[in-house]
Amino acid sequence: MNAISLRQLTSNDWTSVSRIYADGIATGLATFETEVPSWEVWDAKYIQSCRLVAVFENIVVGFAVLSQVSPRAVYKGVAEVSVYVDADFRGRHIGETLLNQLIIESEAGQYWTLQAGIFSLNTASIALHQKCGFRIIGFREKIGQFHGKWFDNHFLERRSRLVMNE
Repeated sequence: MNAISLRQLTSNDWTSVSRIYADGIATGLATFETEVPSWEVWDAKYIQSCRLVAVFENIVVGFAVLSQVSPRAVYKGVAEVSVYVDADFRGRHIGETLLNQLIIESEAGQYWTLQAGIFSLNTASIALHQKCGFRIIGFREKIGQFHGKWFDNHFLERRSRLVMNE
């Protein structure tokens, strides 16, 4: 089997990224979003650096990005993680590969804390983040109502020893 390669996400990847994101929306376990935004809206939401895609045989099969948690200067090194993998490629360690590389790139960009808010029912994503060094710091009970049902979110974070010790 051919290997998965990683590279920077560009606007040319939007068709594939938006398809994977739409699938995440459809699961009902990945996001409270109900529709895929335009490229312009999506692009503005995420940090310009630390954007990765996983590619298999020239097809984008996953992506990982960061979003700033606050515009305040004191939080410039804190970002929220988003990782999505094509349904046909889950269980092949693509999410782990993406997240580990995103961590490396975030530390190079001087991010000292990565956080993730994950639906409590999405145990695979929680386990993935824990495997990559995130720890559960709490959960938010009934934080959002989606399609008439209340959802809890686990809140996880990863603190960079590399950036914080510089």
